Amino acid sequence: MSRAETVAGAAGAADAVVSRGPSPLWSLGLLRNEIGMTFRRRRTLVLLAVLALVPVLVGIAVRVQTGDGGGRGGPAFLSLITNNGLFLVFTSLAATLPVFLPMALGVVAGDAIAGEAGTGTLRYLLVAPAGRTRLLLVKYASTLVFCLVATLVVAASALAAGALLFGLGEVTLLSGTTVPLAEGLLRALAVAGVVALSLTGVAALGLFVSTLTGSGIAAMAMTVGVVITVQILNALPQLHAVQPYLFPHYWLSFADLLRDPVYWDDIRRNLGLQAVYALVFGSAAWARFTTRDITA
Repeated sequence: MSRAETVAGAAGAADAVVSRGPSPLWSLGLLRNEIGMTFRRRRTLVLLAVLALVPVLVGIAVRVQTGDGGGRGGPAFLSLITNNGLFLVFTSLAATLPVFLPMALGVVAGDAIAGEAGTGTLRYLLVAPAGRTRLLLVKYASTLVFCLVATLVVAASALAAGALLFGLGEVTLLSGTTVPLAEGLLRALAVAGVVALSLTGVAALGLFVSTLTGSGIAAMAMTVGVVITVQILNALPQLHAVQPYLFPHYWLSFADLLRDPVYWDDIRRNLGLQAVYALVFGSAAWARFTTRDITA
């Protein structure tokens, strides 16, 4: 069933309940439908496949480099990965967080509203009794679900590759403490959760950009362009005074979860900063979307 047919069916069903307003169950159905449509898109599946491939390539590269003796002069994380494949999870998340994960999220978030407008289905969605505010919340929630799934895909792929290439065992944390594998796996899950939460600001930014245009491709390009630009600004030493206020500044703070005791300061700053960005751009998206003239 096509997106237009699905939306048209939802709009027809909405006429039966419009007199009594949207129920919570109807809203859950709308969210479930939106999540299903997101993960049925070929573009989404390709993005997830690329993300799953990154840890495998990193693991193979480390295996080849250390296998011929090149690991002695390489980066410090090489010895951690070769001693315990679980560290491939942390390395892969650190490698994908600055570029791959934000770009994938930018594609999904940028297309959330603009894509519907471009295909002409947004008007039919708004016939439903949920209203613009609830529809926007559903779009944002669906984007966050993708964010979590994408992060877990990277972590799961890295765990499988690390186990096959290097094996798993007790984990020596960055502070020198050795913990059982079970605790190491829990810390890896916590790291994945923090990484996913670190992208909530980008999700809100992408949703806001998506309300500004009727072209899904333009919204994707604008969102990814902003993310790349802010990343460059965050790397310039001359801008150190403003960098703590840029959304990617504390992204790598998840490494503090690998210490004993855990250093929470930068993690709190990161999550607080993401909450501010989500609030600001979420409010901007709401203000724009609720006053927008939908003619498509």
